[in-house]
Amino acid sequence: MNRRTRPERPGRLTLDKVETPRDLVLWAEARFEGAGLSYGHGTTSAREEAVFLVFHSLALPFDVPDAVLDRPLMPEAKSCALALIRERIRTRKPAAYVLGESWFAGLGFYVDERVLVPRSPIAELIEARFSPWLEDPRRILDMGTGSGCIAIACALAFPEAEVDATDISAGALEIASRNAERHGVRDRVRLLRSDVYESLVGERYDLIVSNPPYVPAVHLATLPPEHRHEPSLGLDGGDDGLAIVSRILEGASEHLSEHGTLVVEAGEAAPAAEARYPRLPFVWLEFERGGEGVFLLEVRDLRRWCPNQAPRVDRVPE
Repeated sequence: MNRRTRPERPGRLTLDKVETPRDLVLWAEARFEGAGLSYGHGTTSAREEAVFLVFHSLALPFDVPDAVLDRPLMPEAKSCALALIRERIRTRKPAAYVLGESWFAGLGFYVDERVLVPRSPIAELIEARFSPWLEDPRRILDMGTGSGCIAIACALAFPEAEVDATDISAGALEIASRNAERHGVRDRVRLLRSDVYESLVGERYDLIVSNPPYVPAVHLATLPPEHRHEPSLGLDGGDDGLAIVSRILEGASEHLSEHGTLVVEAGEAAPAAEARYPRLPFVWLEFERGGEGVFLLEVRDLRRWCPNQAPRVDRVPE
């Protein structure tokens, strides 16, 4: 939505005065603020959430001309949008679940409560083709694919690459398959049910990328209602958030090619990862659009490190 808006405060706009898409956004923003909703599923504020939900319900592009926002609403369109706004408040579901639609790396994805809402800063890396860290990977693994957003975005960014996408959840793989069909990459994205590397014996990749569960168990109960609609399987990282991250680390060298790269989002478990593995030379990536807790490691660093000798203790060869 264009930043230019009418001077009135959203809270002063009553429903009977809602006549245009702009009015509807302002009205929804005020209702969201009044309801104390939480954000973080692709939006960061009541205004962004209102724009996402209203524009989607009215089939408006995000770069819609300003004049369109001030055209009168058809009664049916207004009623449809109001129903979605009220559902967002009543259920406390993220807008992406209310709409069945989310965006990642500039691409639309179907989502429901079987998968996390895509929001990883890894999208920015994919858009930049992981430059300057690697060039033209031929085999890519997206571990814990969920909606398939990372795998599919990688397949589109690297059209010559073969992409494997794994998840332990059969429901997640159904959604990933649907999204791969939507984006025309089902023939290059192989979907596999796997618990970390369980179904990948003998497979090697130039890039392994993952956004695994990393929320420490103690924090799960404190998450706002919006996050509790997401599958706990995609959030629960165990006591310190590293239950899956550590397994990815400790098996990565066996599944990376000679010049392979590992990229993992550890999120709030990043300090725990550094504390547990102090001799691993994590490269913590920075993002222009926000986000943190994503590390990069090259295969040579992982092979100098020997996690299989003591999975819970950081070691290097003598």
